[in-house]
Amino acid sequence: MSQPTIQSAEQIVLFGAAGDLSKRKLFAALYHLYNENLLVDDVKIIGVARIEFDDAAFQAFVKESLNTFIGEQINDEKVEQFILHFSYVKLDFAEQKAFKSLAKVLKGDVYTLYYLATPPSIYGLIADGLNAHKLNSEYARVVMEKPIGNDLESSKVINDLVSRHFEESQIYRIDHYLGKETVLNLLSLRFANSLFSTNWDHTCIDHVQITVAESVGIEGRWGFYDGTGQMRDMVQNHLLQILSLLAMEPPTDLSSENIRDEKLKVIKALRKIDHSNIQDKTVRGQYTKGHMNGDKVPGYLEEEGANVNSSTETFVAIKAEIDNWRWAGVPFYLRTGKRMACKHSEVVIHFKHQPHNIFDSSFTQLPANKLTIRLQPDEGVELTVMNKVPGITKELQIRETKLDLSFSDLKDASRVIDAYERLILSAINGNAGLFIRRDEVEASWQWVDSIMAAWENSNEAPKSYASGSWGPVSSISLIARDDREWDE
Repeated sequence: MSQPTIQSAEQIVLFGAAGDLSKRKLFAALYHLYNENLLVDDVKIIGVARIEFDDAAFQAFVKESLNTFIGEQINDEKVEQFILHFSYVKLDFAEQKAFKSLAKVLKGDVYTLYYLATPPSIYGLIADGLNAHKLNSEYARVVMEKPIGNDLESSKVINDLVSRHFEESQIYRIDHYLGKETVLNLLSLRFANSLFSTNWDHTCIDHVQITVAESVGIEGRWGFYDGTGQMRDMVQNHLLQILSLLAMEPPTDLSSENIRDEKLKVIKALRKIDHSNIQDKTVRGQYTKGHMNGDKVPGYLEEEGANVNSSTETFVAIKAEIDNWRWAGVPFYLRTGKRMACKHSEVVIHFKHQPHNIFDSSFTQLPANKLTIRLQPDEGVELTVMNKVPGITKELQIRETKLDLSFSDLKDASRVIDAYERLILSAINGNAGLFIRRDEVEASWQWVDSIMAAWENSNEAPKSYASGSWGPVSSISLIARDDREWDE
């Protein structure tokens, strides 16, 4: 086989092409990349699923999805050109022989991206089928969606099944939070600005808060969610990935391996939480009925299909600590939950107070500076500083001022780039820096599994919190014990 002349993937195979992720995110991301001329000119996009489609019907399905989830920003002429790059293969993933039909439409001497938008339980079957027809050459790349397993052991099983046929360098484990503009901006803020890089440690930072609040409930997915919970669904991946980017040491360069090496060190340095400290370091909650946007909503145990005896958590708060020199004595407070007051994700770095206050006419204690990194709904960065009150007064008066850097204000285009666009483009081009390595996944599971085991052995039910609130009262106590409070 000859060496491909183009490093970018010329073939993109979407397994689970009829599913919700493809309809909502993947088709739209590929369309925007196509619209920006970021795909190769003759790219082939092959949808693979079990339902009946011919090429024309699948193209119509893609077009309908784009119209639904992109809407007014769509260019009808571009869409008509774009969907011509799509074809379809009906395939039963459990039948290795069925992959022959996929092999017939693929070229073997070009880079190919396989996107597994399917339940992780069938990742191994797909890898087996690709291997059976020699579709796993060195020019293949595989994107795997979370959750990869339900704990450390199940994660190892899934990864082993795929790794039988693909090298680690070919596997791209996706976490869409790593594609967000503000998450990526952490690297620039930290390592391109001496203002922050020289003050990014325990000598200047008091504590860090990471909040990922969801206003929605379980959205009719009770069966799936009850076997997962907020810890596995959000903390094990999204929050720990953000934490590792915030806390990692400077990499020697921006290569994917060096960045991931430093992130792994942070996860391994997380202080263990187990039965001995579970009560002091964590809070788990479960939402009850309440009001969202003026409407009554049911509690978790009142949702359709619910098991009234379920102890699955819909809220988690954790006081995490990192045992290394940079972060000694600096707590990282993590908080995530469903049916909270609003959809709101942010990182807040609280710097230490000034050691002496000469402005006591304005404040008995000067408010500390803080850096707020908004992840959603409006991505941006905000630095809170102290500034003089304008005008003439008897004494010099100061006040808090927010220096706001809003990405939506700075961009020429009105559209905010979706995380999936950036991640898919990185995978297409073979850049693994925004994806998670296997040892990162397993280190995260090891830390999370210890907490889950301690919860299970405690026989203590999750704390209740009303829908539309900011979580259980005990989550306020978690941070208040340290004379701090949540940013809301």
